Amino acid sequence: MPSRYFPPAQRASPEGLVAIGGRLSTNWLLDAYRHGIFPWPSNSYEPMLWWSPDPRAILPLDGMYISRRLERRLRSGEFQATCDTAFAEVISACATGPGREGGTWITPEMVAAYTELHRLGCAHSVEIWREGQLAGGVYGLAIGGLFAAESMFYRSRDGSKAALARLVCHLRTRGFALLDVQQATDHTDSLGVVEITRKEYLKRLEAAVELPVEFGSTLEMWSKST
Repeated sequence: MPSRYFPPAQRASPEGLVAIGGRLSTNWLLDAYRHGIFPWPSNSYEPMLWWSPDPRAILPLDGMYISRRLERRLRSGEFQATCDTAFAEVISACATGPGREGGTWITPEMVAAYTELHRLGCAHSVEIWREGQLAGGVYGLAIGGLFAAESMFYRSRDGSKAALARLVCHLRTRGFALLDVQQATDHTDSLGVVEITRKEYLKRLEAAVELPVEFGSTLEMWSKST
């Protein structure tokens, strides 16, 4: 079904820009992600810019690289993982805190928009705790079998990696099909992120968003493989 608000992602500029302007409303955001588009403001924050890059970065749900050291820490009980218990803290840390792997693009308007999506049950966070303190986290948007990861952060070593590992395990167990990370970085490349063409991404996306799966209210048990 065509987008209500955006031109087709295939018409993006060579840099991946699809549209300028619009609103950070629930309807606009859900429609964007369903069609392979996401918001990413410019340095001036206004007007909003909407993107669909080619290639597109994804993390295969059976392809995350987990070192032996991280695996030992995850199994040791040193970290405790939860979901949706501290969404506001996670998105705030991704926007402004030390160890953030997001940046200044997470504007107050973006925070408000994704917090509203969280209130509606569409946006989710995974939190990592160590000695009762928030040690890392990741947040993103779930639509059917798609999870679009937006940003992550750490306050303790391996905090963000632990959050991503727990998210991947949870999504795999729940039956998700696609974990979108938008654009690859040296850090995400080291964790197993790969790039695919926009055409291939849109094909996988179309199937994923129709899957009858839900994120759920509690994390699945940790397992490196299913």
